Amino acid sequence: MNHLAGQNHGFCLGSTVQSETKGIWMWYVPHPSKENHTLVLLDTEGLGDMEKGDSKNDSWIFALAVLLSSTCIYNSMGTINHQALEQLHYVTELTELIRIKSSPISDDVEDSVEFVRFFPDFVWTVRDFMLELEFDGNPITEDEYLENALKLIPEENHQIQNSNLLRECIKKFFPKWKCFIFDRPASNRKQLLHLEEIPDNELDVNFKKQSKVFYSYIYTHAKTKTLKEGITITGKRLGTLVEAYVNAINSGSVPCLENAVTTLAQLENSAAVQKAADHYSEQMTKRLSLPTDTLQELLEVHAACEKEAIAVFMKHSFKDEKKDFQKKLLVMIKKKKEDFLLQDEEASVKYCQAELKKLSDPLMKSISEGTFSLTGGHLHYLEARNRFEENYKLIPRKGVKVRSKGIGKEQKIGVKGSLLVLLKF
Repeated sequence: MNHLAGQNHGFCLGSTVQSETKGIWMWYVPHPSKENHTLVLLDTEGLGDMEKGDSKNDSWIFALAVLLSSTCIYNSMGTINHQALEQLHYVTELTELIRIKSSPISDDVEDSVEFVRFFPDFVWTVRDFMLELEFDGNPITEDEYLENALKLIPEENHQIQNSNLLRECIKKFFPKWKCFIFDRPASNRKQLLHLEEIPDNELDVNFKKQSKVFYSYIYTHAKTKTLKEGITITGKRLGTLVEAYVNAINSGSVPCLENAVTTLAQLENSAAVQKAADHYSEQMTKRLSLPTDTLQELLEVHAACEKEAIAVFMKHSFKDEKKDFQKKLLVMIKKKKEDFLLQDEEASVKYCQAELKKLSDPLMKSISEGTFSLTGGHLHYLEARNRFEENYKLIPRKGVKVRSKGIGKEQKIGVKGSLLVLLKF
């Protein structure tokens, strides 16, 4: 496992009678040959550890390893015999520990048929293999060795039936099986106790060749982890799955694939809605210059930003089959559009008021100085007011409130004695 990560050290190699690994340890590294992929290694504690108080612990660890991996590597020593198969009896319990659908009427038969669609490939590695790969006097491959070991035994006693059930489950649940055998890595007992510290040039030649073939196979053939309907598992999704499965086990229920997908969809679609809504806000703010000249200008920018936001949502969402989350996004965008419309109106009001004040200052000064109280003053006032109106009309981008009540329709600009002067246009 350490060498799969390109290291000599990492996961502990137990050299005593006490188990080193507890639970499941995780290590991730960039995939050595697949661009934009991460190789995640899960090292589980040994199955059948006598120090465990609850034998059910092994079953849950095995079930978790199957749920989380795309390639399950089972490691045994010596040969693939009856005892080695018996240690894999956890396979027969998987229909009790994993459910495909959340429906209470979902049965084990239906689930077992579905298992092969998402279960990992199965790789059996046999360490310290000392026998010749021969059968009936003919050489066989490692895969043929495993295939022969998984053949049903034509006996009807209870023990054989249980053994055959295990063989059937391995072949039925796992879509693909592969076998690798390894010679003993070193002949010296002291070296075997400290394998992590042995230089590669001191390891057995055959072991190194066999290991190289094994690494190459894993790097080349280990599939990207997916769920039902081809949903690809990313690092973030893996974390969500681990939490969902462990919470289900701790609560006394059974991990369910359908529930896990639902949880992923809710989390990721909620995040996709927020990401898309943020994109809409950012682009509207960036592209709009308030106040807009016309309402149509704002609506055109809104339409373009809404289209982009929906594209962002579609890129980051999945399994929104009823479009519930997309509808939530459209509601959020509608509210944000209304906010921008209000901001546009407020900006228009503020801008118009500021421009009116600038234009009215000279007129107000004339009123204050009594210019229009002299002979012919009314005519001068009308001329001044007309200039005021014309100049106001020439100001660009006054916005949507240019003709709203209190701005363009009627604006008080000054008072002289009992004379209230209004501009109307």
